Amino acid sequence: MHNDNISDPRWESVEKDKPVSLSPAYPSYWKEVFRKFRGNRLSVLGVICILLMTVAAILGPFLSSHSYEKMELDFTNIPPLLDIYQIDEDTYLYMHPDYYFLQVTEDGEILERLKPVENDMTARTRTFESGTHTITIDYSFLAKARQEETEHQKIFEVLLDGEEIQPCKRVWNKTYLLGTDGLGRDILVRTLDGARISLTIAMFATLINSFIGIFYGGIAGYCGGGRIDNFMMRVVDTISTIPMTLIVIMLMVVVGPGVKTIILAMGIANWATMARIVRGQILSLKEREFVLAAKAANAGGLRILIHHLIPNSSASIIVCMTMMVPSAIFTESFLSFIGLGVSAPSASWGTLVNEGLAGFRSFPYQLLIPSIAICITILSLNFIGNGLRSAVDPYGER
Repeated sequence: MHNDNISDPRWESVEKDKPVSLSPAYPSYWKEVFRKFRGNRLSVLGVICILLMTVAAILGPFLSSHSYEKMELDFTNIPPLLDIYQIDEDTYLYMHPDYYFLQVTEDGEILERLKPVENDMTARTRTFESGTHTITIDYSFLAKARQEETEHQKIFEVLLDGEEIQPCKRVWNKTYLLGTDGLGRDILVRTLDGARISLTIAMFATLINSFIGIFYGGIAGYCGGGRIDNFMMRVVDTISTIPMTLIVIMLMVVVGPGVKTIILAMGIANWATMARIVRGQILSLKEREFVLAAKAANAGGLRILIHHLIPNSSASIIVCMTMMVPSAIFTESFLSFIGLGVSAPSASWGTLVNEGLAGFRSFPYQLLIPSIAICITILSLNFIGNGLRSAVDPYGER
């Protein structure tokens, strides 16, 4: 029996001119990658850290009142935290480890360095005047403490008008937030400037490595299985055996030291990994249907490589580039640490670590601050790389 009132939506009529949606059941590949990546909290945290580090490295040195190369010899080796003494109602002093006083405010702003009115080298005392008060530093206990080597031995005392006093409180150094180095330079500004140099070197080196590795590995993979591929990969194996330090030394002799030398050396030595990855991807893709269709349409080998094979390998390439950046940062820091990197007065994280190592026992913050910056940056980039690697996995959870 014919029924004109059909309620089943499968049998609803479709207007003649109305387009019919043929969208797939799943979102596009890159939308799915972004969704997976966004769901990885560590990767998102890594992106936030890198963005904050980049913005601080670009804007920080320009917003600060201190220069990365300006030396304040009256304010050397001042730590981020100050143990201050209260002399009277409005006068506060910080005693430097080198046994002199800096006048500071109650909230930690450094005003000036006090000059001693008497320096008795025999009695090992230094006397200062502040208003109507006399402040004496007696460091004669230092020699006795060194001889006895007793833990928690008193090595000095501060006398206010003849009576011993103790620090009244600990405040943050508001003039130099992360302290100063042995030449009175602001460590915060130098760390941010070092971040700019280290990140710039790492990014440019990664771009050069990727450019060479992608096309070299792409050509080797497209010619895979033949003599050309075998010869090209033997070249890759040979380059991989050359130490980075040797390449840097050779380029320093020819080009001279500097940022360009490090970028050039890292670009020459580190593209082999990208070449191997791209070659493997091209070998797995070159017999796919879309490549055969392009060949049937009389597309040349270079066109197939650039317009078909390399774009379809982009996921692995992006992940590899992300993992190459922290390796480049570590390599640059190591080269600068051993004296083959950035030269003075510029500073990268490696040079800051090298400078801080000399006074680590007395001023550990000078080594710890750039080291922490290196660790945070490398960890953040590794989190991003791991997140991308999981996101582009076609067998991952949807």
